[in-house]
Amino acid sequence: MTQPRRRNALPLRQIGIVLAVIVIAGLGWKYWSGRKAAADGGYRTEAVQRGDIRVAISATGTLSAISTVTVGSQISGQVTDVRVDFNSPVKKGDILATIDPSTYQAQIEQGAAQIASAQAQLRQAQAGLRNATLDYQRKADLGRQQLVAKSDVDQARAALEQAQAQVNSAQAQIRQQTASTQTTRVNLQRTVIRSPVDGVVLTRKIEPGQTVAASLQAPELFTIAEDLSKMQIELLVDESDIGQVKVGQSVGFTADAFPDRQFKGTVEQVRLAAATNNNVVTYPVVVTVDNSDGTLLPGLTVNAEIEVSKKPNVLKLANAALRFKPSDTSPLAQLQPQGPGQGGGQGGRAGGGMAEGLRAAVAGLSLNPQQQAAFDKTLEEMQQRQAQRAAQASQQGGQQGGSRLFGGGGMRFGGPSSGGPDASMQAQMRARMRERLNQQFAAFRASLDDGQRARWDAALEEQLNAKRVTIYKLVDGKPQLAMVRVGASDGTATEVSGNIREGDEVISGERSAGTP
Repeated sequence: MTQPRRRNALPLRQIGIVLAVIVIAGLGWKYWSGRKAAADGGYRTEAVQRGDIRVAISATGTLSAISTVTVGSQISGQVTDVRVDFNSPVKKGDILATIDPSTYQAQIEQGAAQIASAQAQLRQAQAGLRNATLDYQRKADLGRQQLVAKSDVDQARAALEQAQAQVNSAQAQIRQQTASTQTTRVNLQRTVIRSPVDGVVLTRKIEPGQTVAASLQAPELFTIAEDLSKMQIELLVDESDIGQVKVGQSVGFTADAFPDRQFKGTVEQVRLAAATNNNVVTYPVVVTVDNSDGTLLPGLTVNAEIEVSKKPNVLKLANAALRFKPSDTSPLAQLQPQGPGQGGGQGGRAGGGMAEGLRAAVAGLSLNPQQQAAFDKTLEEMQQRQAQRAAQASQQGGQQGGSRLFGGGGMRFGGPSSGGPDASMQAQMRARMRERLNQQFAAFRASLDDGQRARWDAALEEQLNAKRVTIYKLVDGKPQLAMVRVGASDGTATEVSGNIREGDEVISGERSAGTP
């Protein structure tokens, strides 16, 4: 009875051992597979690419003629004739409409009669003046001979002066009547409404038989667009974008009336007259448009993009990689920047692209051999000092390695690192960096002429004000911390330079355990 039980126990023990081996093998396979997955695909990455970066500002506006003239009437009366209609082409001086001239013609005839009456009064006064002159001369001669009383002479002089005054009054009356008649003649000419410019009639607001009343202001009769072959768009640009808009920039726009066409324009004017609507401040930007083919129409609403910058053939990186920030528990949070001899290469000593930027700046200064040698020497000394600081920071646990990247003064202004400096701290750091660079490059700067010195100062200031961010790139499958300089961004990708090359893989996210 017992022997059959012993024969059955051995197979059961063997089965248990086999099962245990299988479980252990499965756990091991899962463990090593997980490590391999973490090493090979534990991160989401974006590749550094080379291409164009185009930065554009979107805005809406309305098409209109560059010059629009409103034609009105300076006189009142009944419209007797209208000779043009909507869209009628007109030339300067063409008759647009006429107003009943009969009232002014009657006033002119009345004025002519009053002038004739005043001229008759003048002739009468002149005759009286001649008679008074002769009478005074006779009495004056007799008075000198003491043949008439002195009072008679005085009366004759007074009569002469009175006659002269009557002549002056008649002459003034003639001038007054003449001026009044001339005013009426001008008004008679104004009964004919003429075009002041060459153009096209956009609107007509009168009809024959309508009465025009020009009392306090001239009524609007017609609106004429001077030249529709050249048009303009008035765009409303947000205050946050207006600083990037400059005269001469290219503008592309579309109109709903022509959805399959893309039109071009040029920024002509950035107006200072800001407008506030619902607490949103906008500035008018005038864009000129060539409409030689007459396709575009006044009043069309357009959707425009102002091209504020275009960087051709630059290194660019997806914004997701620039925004990436590892969690506090992630191994990436413990990484320190790679310096010389630590896998950073030459880019690691560049301070997020500052050295490359300075080299590019001096390349356009036409330096002589002595100046070039002075620059190269100063830059090399600076990079050596940076390497020493990086090595010291590495020995001290990396406490300072991430904040000093170029000559002890490279600054992180953004990126995934937490606890970045505020605006006042950034300004202080830039000031210290500016002072240090001016001291170190003093001899080189002194060797430049005035033009070279101005370009060098501008390039140095541009480098100091450049924004630099921290990224995490994969080098031989291992993540490394690097600092890069960022430039123009189109909202999807951003221009980058510094410790980075085309084809580099930059971490944009971490995959959770079990995430494919």
